[in-house]
Parts: sequence; structure tokens; C-alpha cells
Amino acid sequence: MANPWTGEVALTIDGEQRVLKLTLGALAELERELGTGTLVELVQRFEGGAYSSGDVLALIVAGLRGGGANVTRADLLSAEIEGGPMHGACAAAELLARAFMVPGQA
Repeated sequence: MANPWTGEVALTIDGEQRVLKLTLGALAELERELGTGTLVELVQRFEGGAYSSGDVLALIVAGLRGGGANVTRADLLSAEIEGGPMHGACAAAELLARAFMVPGQA
């Protein structure tokens, strides 16, 4: 069960509910993976609807790693996300939002 107050997001992958979380280490890996100048650029892409499937995949991988899973991008290339790609994109956006949410915001 994911705890939204600690930045966690639940996502069912290949029939197994997983907990994703963007820790500082996961965020650093995400920056390096995406090659963006800052994560603010990634947030802006999601806010503007200009994100790519690669952005979504990178966020899910980083979230899984931050949640304690030992996974790589290659591990998820053929994974089945319950609810499909759009549900995966929504989970990635929520994960990103929760990582930067100020305590007390709703």
C-alpha cells in the first residue's frame, strides 16, 4: 500500500502492485538518465503535456528504484502496466508532483 504523504505512488506492473517513490538518489539518476538541465524542465514538460513515453518510463524506473526495487529500463520494456500507457503516464506525473509537494499542500 502506497503512502501519498511520504511521496509514494502505487502502480500495478505485470499483475503485481508496486510502490514507487522518488528519493534523492532516484531523482539524481533520473536527471542523468533524461539528460535535462534540471528536473524543473521535466516538471514543466509534464505540466504542459509535452512529455514523452521515454520520460514516463524513466520516471517509473526511478520510482521503482526509489521504492527499493532493483530494476532497469530494459526490465520494463515489455512490462504490462495495468490501465495501459495513459495510466502509467498519470502515475508518473503523480510521482513527480508528490516528490516536489511541500508538506501540508493538497
